[in-house]
Amino acid sequence: MDENIKMSKFAHITKVHPCFNEKIHDKVGRVHLPVAPKCNIACKFCRRSLGKEACEHRPGVSLTILKPEDVEEYLKRVLKEIPNIKVVGIAGPGDSLFNKETFETLEIIDEKFPDLIKCLSTNGLLLNKYYKKLVDLNVKTVTVTVNAINPEILKDIVEWVYYNKKIHHNVEGAKILIENQIDGIKKAFDEGLIIKINTVLIPEINMNHVVEIAKELKDYVYIQNIIPLIPLYKMKNMRPPTCEELKRVREECEKYIPQFRACGQCRADSVGLIKERKILEEFFKEKNMEQNKNLDVFELKHFSH
Repeated sequence: MDENIKMSKFAHITKVHPCFNEKIHDKVGRVHLPVAPKCNIACKFCRRSLGKEACEHRPGVSLTILKPEDVEEYLKRVLKEIPNIKVVGIAGPGDSLFNKETFETLEIIDEKFPDLIKCLSTNGLLLNKYYKKLVDLNVKTVTVTVNAINPEILKDIVEWVYYNKKIHHNVEGAKILIENQIDGIKKAFDEGLIIKINTVLIPEINMNHVVEIAKELKDYVYIQNIIPLIPLYKMKNMRPPTCEELKRVREECEKYIPQFRACGQCRADSVGLIKERKILEEFFKEKNMEQNKNLDVFELKHFSH
């Protein structure tokens, strides 16, 4: 699709979505609902954290897990205190599509808060299974994390993939993830969903490969968000990209897909513009849900499907 046509087709949504439009990134608020703790892939840079460890400002982190039955009350408070919220998203702290609570939550939002733009983030493994359901629930935007389209590269980023009730390691798992991501992105695009891809730039692994992702998906993706590696977990000894490396890769990819440069690498419970966790913290204190703060995400049963 011609780039100008693609941009104009989705303008009614992207002009008010802070993760798709840099110009309103500091003007329009969003709220992430941390209802999806379980994940079906193991990225070597990802360490999900809850409770006492949830002091970091990065993906995979949340003060606690919000239950779908508490979503309506929580959103009412958020909208009262932060009236510039236009977008409600589900971004983990696990994979959104691997948790049935995601769909329960989207149903509540669609019924009770129809004016909010609904979006979610996913690793894309199950996107080709659920894209029509997302459309039926009036989800408008989907962010898919795509870190490589070559399984020989992705196997060094993703340790295993859980698919069809089986754990797949190494190249086998990487192939499954890549095939499902590309298939899901194409099908979601054809159904009218607006797609953003997130790509974690890991200098020692995928730096010279990221442009291939942009080439492969340019006809289906509205915008790409290349974010620097945060050295954690099994990649704690790897270096993040320099500013110059990040700039160079973004410029290479921009020949194929517009680039988003205002990402704050948000938490799974982010709310407002760039600030407060206070609303969520106060909400849970009042709900007397302190026990959730003691959850160890690595002890949670991974597989809810």
